[in-house]
Amino acid sequence: MNRLFWIVLIIAMTGDILVSWLLALFYKDYSNVKMSISALGNPNSPVRSFFNVWMLIEGVLFLTALPAIYKCYHEVSGGLTYTLMAFVAIFAIGACIFTCFFSVNESKDVVTTASKIHGAGSVIGFMLFLFVPLLIAILSFKNDQSAIGVISIICFVAALVFFALFVMSDKEEFANTVIANEGLWQRLNLIFMYLPVFIVAFNGLFKLKE
Repeated sequence: MNRLFWIVLIIAMTGDILVSWLLALFYKDYSNVKMSISALGNPNSPVRSFFNVWMLIEGVLFLTALPAIYKCYHEVSGGLTYTLMAFVAIFAIGACIFTCFFSVNESKDVVTTASKIHGAGSVIGFMLFLFVPLLIAILSFKNDQSAIGVISIICFVAALVFFALFVMSDKEEFANTVIANEGLWQRLNLIFMYLPVFIVAFNGLFKLKE
């Protein structure tokens, strides 16, 4: 059963990157580099229904995988493990499930109640998940897994940089510059946030197979 939880977690993270890229192929005016992932679910998007269903599935997959995280780390540090689980759960709800029910608009100038709820959920979810690599680093060092710890620290720093660029990309003063590539920074941010979790998940699968 624990092996299944790790597989579910890997599917959630891989799908977050791949599904958005695949759906973009069917959205003529969409740019993976220029536009955020959430824009795929705007009211005028031709792939809105598919995107929203996937975001709901992704959020549920993250929540389903929480027992694997608990079993992996609770003996190392109960407090840090519960914090890690809480951050992943809030990300699953705020940045994934909320996205399914509360979409952004095609233009950021149009602000609705749904877009405000979406924005709040995504910001909180992303900001908390940003510290997941750091928590994994601490837990890994405590568990004598120095290699995973070092990689996680590097990923945390990289994710922090790309998150800062993602936030800056929306500012008017950076329009028509490389910093305006909102979609690129968001995807790189996700990749480095997810990478330590990927490593832990694959490590869990390998151990379970032994």
